[in-house]
Amino acid sequence: MKLKKLSKERIYHIIQIGNKGDILSQAFDIFITITICLNILVMVLQTYDQLAPFYPVFDVISFITILIFCVEYALRIWTADYLFPEVPHKNAIIKFLLSYDGVVDLLTILPFFFLSGFVAFRILRVIRIFHLFRINGQYDSFAIIFAVMKEKKNQIWSSLVIIMILMLASSIGIYYAEHEAQPYAFKNAFSGMWWSVSTVLTVGYGDLYPVTTMGRIMAICTAFLGVGVVAVPTGIISAGFVEHYSKAKLQAKFANDEHIDMLTVKVNDAHCWNGLKVSEIGTPDHFNPCVIMRDGEALVPTSDLSLKPGDTVILAADTYLSPL
Repeated sequence: MKLKKLSKERIYHIIQIGNKGDILSQAFDIFITITICLNILVMVLQTYDQLAPFYPVFDVISFITILIFCVEYALRIWTADYLFPEVPHKNAIIKFLLSYDGVVDLLTILPFFFLSGFVAFRILRVIRIFHLFRINGQYDSFAIIFAVMKEKKNQIWSSLVIIMILMLASSIGIYYAEHEAQPYAFKNAFSGMWWSVSTVLTVGYGDLYPVTTMGRIMAICTAFLGVGVVAVPTGIISAGFVEHYSKAKLQAKFANDEHIDMLTVKVNDAHCWNGLKVSEIGTPDHFNPCVIMRDGEALVPTSDLSLKPGDTVILAADTYLSPL
């Protein structure tokens, strides 16, 4: 019984993405990445009529890759109690099934079994592409992306609301300006939404365009406002990246210049370490986690320990940890 438990735990560590300290886990990451890329490549090639003679080969490759996904999905369900050790086994399985990874894994598998069914299930094939984010999401550089998005979500939502208001206003305005001249192109207030989207986002497809003087003036104003408004969320995200990287560099530089032996990092919901395992976090140069404070208790920072909001990570310099 003990051997079975150890075997199950070992499988869990192998299939965990981004376990940099485990050679077998790294090999599995490479294997599953190749499998995902191969599956997506086959999905793309199957859209070319010129490659119809190779469709049987594509079907075989697709079947093999989906079979690998099914095995991986089953293993992740089986080892869910190690992913969520704080809850019972059944609750851990449910928690995994409802998690981002669980949903993406399921939607990656489902389309294969419904290819001859409704068109809606065929659209789920696109979900396979999001499988790639699961590989990238565990590494520090990609974790910073999600951390910035989470930290700046209020500002981003505000800018998106402004964009939606501008598109709605321009859609209604272009209707009143162009309805009499182009009654079939601009039938109602919302028929100009496509024109509004392409103009505000500075795409300009040219299938709908104003012919009246008032409509053209409105198009010019909308295009200028669109350039400025769309640049707002881009600037917010860029500023977030600069802020995160500058903070990390300043922290490392200050520690080196002042000969700091210990650093304390508070993990919150927006922190890039939130949800990562100790082995996956990106610490400043020459610093390593020595203690994690959680709910008043001191935890040993084992490689498979996941960080949660409210945790305090104490980092110690290499010189401090090295024996005298």
